[in-house]
Amino acid sequence: MTKKQPHIIIFNPDQWRSDVMGHLGNQAAVTPNLDALVENEGVSFENAYCQNPVCTPSRCSFMSGWYPHVKGNRTIFHMMQPEDPVLLRTLKQNGYHVWWGGKNDLIPQNADFSEYCDEKFVPEQTMKLTSATLNDSWRGESDSPDYYSFYGGKLEEGHGLQGFADYDWGYIHGAIERIKNAPEDKPLCIYLPLMYPHPPYVVEEPWFSMIDRDKLPERVKPPENFEGKPSMLKGIADIQNMESWPEEKWDELRATYYGMCARVDHQFGMIMDALKEKGIYDDTAIFFFSDHGDYTGDFNIVEKNQNTFEDSLSGVPFIVKLPSSHKVEPGVRDALVELIDFPATVEDLVGIEPEHTHFGKSLIPIIAGEVNEHRDAVFCQGGRLQGETHCMELEATDQQQPGALYYPRLKMQRSEGPEHTKAIMVRTKDYKYVKRLYEQDEFYDLIEDPNEVENRINEQKYADVIAALKEKLLTFYVETSDVVRHKPDVRF
Repeated sequence: MTKKQPHIIIFNPDQWRSDVMGHLGNQAAVTPNLDALVENEGVSFENAYCQNPVCTPSRCSFMSGWYPHVKGNRTIFHMMQPEDPVLLRTLKQNGYHVWWGGKNDLIPQNADFSEYCDEKFVPEQTMKLTSATLNDSWRGESDSPDYYSFYGGKLEEGHGLQGFADYDWGYIHGAIERIKNAPEDKPLCIYLPLMYPHPPYVVEEPWFSMIDRDKLPERVKPPENFEGKPSMLKGIADIQNMESWPEEKWDELRATYYGMCARVDHQFGMIMDALKEKGIYDDTAIFFFSDHGDYTGDFNIVEKNQNTFEDSLSGVPFIVKLPSSHKVEPGVRDALVELIDFPATVEDLVGIEPEHTHFGKSLIPIIAGEVNEHRDAVFCQGGRLQGETHCMELEATDQQQPGALYYPRLKMQRSEGPEHTKAIMVRTKDYKYVKRLYEQDEFYDLIEDPNEVENRINEQKYADVIAALKEKLLTFYVETSDVVRHKPDVRF
């Protein structure tokens, strides 16, 4: 490296939906640290989208710049292989000291982590997690609508989710310690893939009471009998059986989720303070984004699944602060961006020429205010072909039977009906089209129906728009259907 490279913070909370941020106009969201960053130094992309609505496929995508279909990363058990490009390894190979603290969901657990990072940090408290700190005592009776709700509420002493709630704190403090003792001879990359606000929905004070329930936006209700919606949603809703919940209870669940986000915002502020105390804040690039969203009660369901693409699930927060040496026009941008733009932006920032073909586009020009638009459409995909039993996630043996927390989703993934059909979303600013193999496609006019309740796929007045989106989808697949290795084989 011939020039001083910026330090890099990859702050990556899990399952944070894009609309739970104060600076985007949500009056119930308590995110003062993120809001201040966007107001003064950073850029927030209000139309950012993941490429798959489940953890592992999304991470494989945003660490490589590949769409999930390029290599078939479509389940939580199909991870990045040694020959696959991963940004963390690229940074390590280019002289970065890479510190990884938090979730994996990216490479097989038996992989050689030293290929990807200098430190795979595990706090002592994480190693001590036992059934005494994590149990099902909070779930209620098995025949109640609470049972599959993921609702834990306020964290108090003796709560069955104590260990789950404590998980992130050890990594936050570990990252702060690493920043305080940053290597003098190498730029530092901190990768913090946190657990929160991934459900179960539980949070301690002061964050539990910090959310004003009266300011929560209206929950999205499903159409009658889920008319026009994908069968996966109705199948999960039927098993979770939460339709009878009063709106006040839904508000408590959503407020708890917002409180989890508020806690993460506080932890983000702790990392920012550590950078400032060390004197390296101005030399640091900061990336804050989630892997996917969360239904949080919309359409009467909680959690997520692999092949539905409402904005609450496919939309993610995405905030970037560049080093002070770079031009930045802080504020909110409405340009369409994808998470695969993250590695492209890092490569552009650091000056790395990628050794693989990928499909991300650097965000630096739009952050600098040099351009206003970035993409004319974004894409998200998931599901499987019928007969692809290896894509049912049968390996999650503890979640296959009734009573398991994830049983509603896992049961639908095992179905050979249309529920787990392979599907893909193409979204422009005004419209969304979803192609489904085994059931009715979806089309939403996002101007008239931003909550995506009314499927207008059969309305003649939209025929030309739908045809154009199908053509865009065909072009997308032609452009991204494969990648050719940059190093040819010896043939002669």
